[in-house]
Amino acid sequence: MSWLQKDRVLVPIDFSEESFAALSPAREFVKDASHLYVLHVLSHLHPAEPGAMWNTLDDRSRQQHVKETLDKRFKASEFEGVRIGVAIGDPSSEILDYAKEINADLIVIPSHGKTGLSRFFLGSVAERVIRYAHCPVVVLKKN
Repeated sequence: MSWLQKDRVLVPIDFSEESFAALSPAREFVKDASHLYVLHVLSHLHPAEPGAMWNTLDDRSRQQHVKETLDKRFKASEFEGVRIGVAIGDPSSEILDYAKEINADLIVIPSHGKTGLSRFFLGSVAERVIRYAHCPVVVLKKN
């Protein structure tokens, strides 16, 4: 194993093209896709949402749907065998907690390129992950 190869690489996925594009560079750090961990973080289900009010949607079914969608996407690709996690909560906190839980060696995260006022109000998940991660973080800049 070279010094660049890692045992556990985490790639947060938010279903944006940038997040899926981060998988290819992340794949270069591991010997096979089974060492890649993908995490999608759902926001809390608001009680006033119609699905919650009518008891047709809950957190467990939402998590299962996301997992099935990601399973299908990775099934017949170079990423077959990737490990998929789905959490609910604040994205940066959940990413950091999951990275510790799996003892990640590296986090590969895209930057969505927010600057100025929008970054001030929205915050930056990538920035918080960089600041508090227990392991190195590679941020892929949007072209």
